[in-house]
Amino acid sequence: MRTAFSKVAYALKRAAQATLLLAVVTGCSTASTTIPAIAASDRYAAIVIDANTGKTLFASNADAQRYPASLTKMMTLYMLFEAMQAGRMNKDTRIPVSAYAAARPPTKIGFRSGQSIRAEDAALAMITKSANDVATAVGEYIGGSEERFAQMMTAKARRLGMRNTTFRNASGLPNMAQHTTARDMAILSIALRQHFPNE
Repeated sequence: MRTAFSKVAYALKRAAQATLLLAVVTGCSTASTTIPAIAASDRYAAIVIDANTGKTLFASNADAQRYPASLTKMMTLYMLFEAMQAGRMNKDTRIPVSAYAAARPPTKIGFRSGQSIRAEDAALAMITKSANDVATAVGEYIGGSEERFAQMMTAKARRLGMRNTTFRNASGLPNMAQHTTARDMAILSIALRQHFPNE
């Protein structure tokens, strides 16, 4: 029987697969207008990869540096799932919310300093609410500080093959030194799917 956590993760995985299919179908049906318009703009970066084969189906500025914003939370989730898989914590582990985490700007759950959240609920809060306070609390719990956690995130990115990504925080809140590429985020997406299929 699936837990609520695995049901949400399964639904997200199915949605990602459907999005990939939609991107491919949309690209095929509007190839004469949409794709050239995207490709002509340096403002945007995009990549579509077949998650099963690794084949690149479409790319535009895929290696250009961009600010990751809340996509940063994908790596925060990766680190959380990895810690749970390694037995350093479990879905019921209570993650404390510091004053610093509670003070993060929205989007957030609105925790007060001293409150806590279960690891499973923290994952759901990041996935469904993009909660900055929760992402920061997770980073502090796993890394000891958000700064140390960001270093761990960047090191993990390198091990996954994300050569052009640097993280500076767990949430994706603005930081001029935090950057990634569409290709690197695709690598992370595939790694999440492959390494944590049941999370």
